Amino acid sequence: MAILTTFLILLLGSTVYGHCEIPCGIYGDSLRIALIKEHITTIDKSMKKINLLSQESTINYNQLVRWITNKEDHAKKIQDIVSQYFLHQRIKLTDANSDKRNKYVTNLTLLHQLLVYSMKAKQSTDLNIIDKLNETISSFEESYFHKH
Repeated sequence: MAILTTFLILLLGSTVYGHCEIPCGIYGDSLRIALIKEHITTIDKSMKKINLLSQESTINYNQLVRWITNKEDHAKKIQDIVSQYFLHQRIKLTDANSDKRNKYVTNLTLLHQLLVYSMKAKQSTDLNIIDKLNETISSFEESYFHKH
């Protein structure tokens, strides 16, 4: 019975993404930045495909829906990395009078911008959002690593 219960839990359980909150002490900050950049590239390709498919005389709705779903999935993955990994675990709380306060506020601001631009990527196929995502992740990478 225990084996069957374990099997059902594994089979029916939801998949959990992101990093643990134990804390395990195993962090791959540069990997997470690379993943965000990869997700942005995928969103960019998805937006371009959606725009292209939408202009065809006979619209292939199956492909259109697949690209829309792909775009939204990758935007959500950015949000998950930003929230679950950086905000929950890597950006440390600072005292209001701390020397690290400016860096803390800068990093929070940039991560919030990534969350908002990821949301906007779900809502639209405006390629300007891709530019904003790329600029913001570059700014965050600079702030996080060069003052870390």
